[in-house]
Amino acid sequence: MKSQEFSVGQVAARSGVAVSALHFYERKGLITAGRNAGNRRRYGADVLRRVAVIKAAQKMGITLSEIQQAFSALPRHRAPDKKDWQQLSSAWHQQLSERIDYLQRLRDSLTGCIGCGCLSMHKCPMYNADDKLAAQGPGPVLLDRPINASQKS
Repeated sequence: MKSQEFSVGQVAARSGVAVSALHFYERKGLITAGRNAGNRRRYGADVLRRVAVIKAAQKMGITLSEIQQAFSALPRHRAPDKKDWQQLSSAWHQQLSERIDYLQRLRDSLTGCIGCGCLSMHKCPMYNADDKLAAQGPGPVLLDRPINASQKS
């Protein structure tokens, strides 16, 4: 019995991903395609699952490079199963937790600053008078500091 195969257009329509994105994913090794007698791409049903995982991971902020690295541990011609997804998601869990903590710090800092109504640059926890924080590194160093237990409550 022959397994179901899909054209690139069918995969694009079913997955909600542009044909050009599918070609890009293929070049990056995230998905694979065979060729029919007319040398046209033919995708197995496993590609639909892989594309769904790619889209879900991207929505979580996982980069294509990180997805590519995670997919390298999977068999190339089958859909990730429950065990595979658990391995992928556990590898991303810590990274996502850190991202969530960072976003919560950002949200709480912005709410406090805007919510107080004073709009005073001297009382703002994110204000950097005379660029005193430059020695601590680039970017939003106050937001990049980890929250300690006393700040979480």
